[in-house]
Amino acid sequence: MSEVRILISPSRYVQGAGALSRIGEQTRHLGKRAFAIGGKTALAVAKETVSSSLAAAGVSAVFEVFGGECCDKEINRLKAIAEREGAEFVVAMGGGKAIDTGKAIAAMMKVPVVVVPTIAATDAPCSALSVIYTEDGVFERYFVLPKNPDVVLVDTRVIVQSPVRFLVAGMGDALATWFEADACARSSAKNLPGGLSTATALNAARLCYETLLEYGLSAKLAAEKGAVTLAVERIVEANTLLSGIGFESSGLAAAHAIHDGFTVLPETHHVYHGEKVSFGTLCQLVLENRDWDEVVEVMDFCAKVGLPITMAQIGVSEPTPERIRRVAEKTCEPGMMVHNMPFKVYPEMVMDAIWAADAIGRRFLKERGIEV
Repeated sequence: MSEVRILISPSRYVQGAGALSRIGEQTRHLGKRAFAIGGKTALAVAKETVSSSLAAAGVSAVFEVFGGECCDKEINRLKAIAEREGAEFVVAMGGGKAIDTGKAIAAMMKVPVVVVPTIAATDAPCSALSVIYTEDGVFERYFVLPKNPDVVLVDTRVIVQSPVRFLVAGMGDALATWFEADACARSSAKNLPGGLSTATALNAARLCYETLLEYGLSAKLAAEKGAVTLAVERIVEANTLLSGIGFESSGLAAAHAIHDGFTVLPETHHVYHGEKVSFGTLCQLVLENRDWDEVVEVMDFCAKVGLPITMAQIGVSEPTPERIRRVAEKTCEPGMMVHNMPFKVYPEMVMDAIWAADAIGRRFLKERGIEV
């Protein structure tokens, strides 16, 4: 029997300036009792608008502060509160870890989930996946969820009020989408729902990359001024929807696996997910021996918007062979996405790719007068 092709996506995606005020009308079909979580910053930004909009739609809401780490302890703590409150659906507000926690809670309770990103820093909002870490922030496992979010609502006015570094980090996460999708297509690797990629998903991944190159710098400059422009709308969509569909329905590969590998080094924990993925993307290009012009195109984009292409830029200022071996061994553990590459990958290969990518990135920045 031939393999099937599978594409999955959120049931409803809503994006635009002021969209947060419409959350009630967009979610009233899900139930009358909502349990909403978010970090302190997310709640400060969104709680009042969300609460009033839900109330106007006849939905009561209980809000709880997210503890900061998407780990089993925090998921279970919040799930217990949601169950006690009789929640009929979950609203997850904030960044990737808060969103992943909310999605996990909803999946375990078998209730709908609404995702409200207050930053566009990752492609977590649209996916049927939660990345679970230890309480100390070390990658532990992927929790594949039974379905995608029921509603994803992105208020671009809220997005541009957050530090621009978040938006740029989202571009770093999205940067990997096309290259990982392409690698998975060439190896016939299974995507997250267990099938092969569709032409739709591959083209979404490619459009994601092309959108970054065309609008990335313009969007960054606009966001620095708190302005919502067409470029900002395009980049938020690329970071959130295109990258979400692209990675999930086409697959992950070396870039994200190398990100996961670097989580074993504590000094990288202050660096955002997408920033580490940016360097992981360069490592994947080196691992694949991609065309040099393509490598330069990626490094040029990263330098323009401020994404890392060296180890020092992701916090690893004193790499040693022993420590990079730890990263490589974590990257190549059984079940890691590096094994979706169209060739066998071993820790020694990953180590060599990391060292070479770092050298290439350092040289590139030096030639452009950017301090390494």
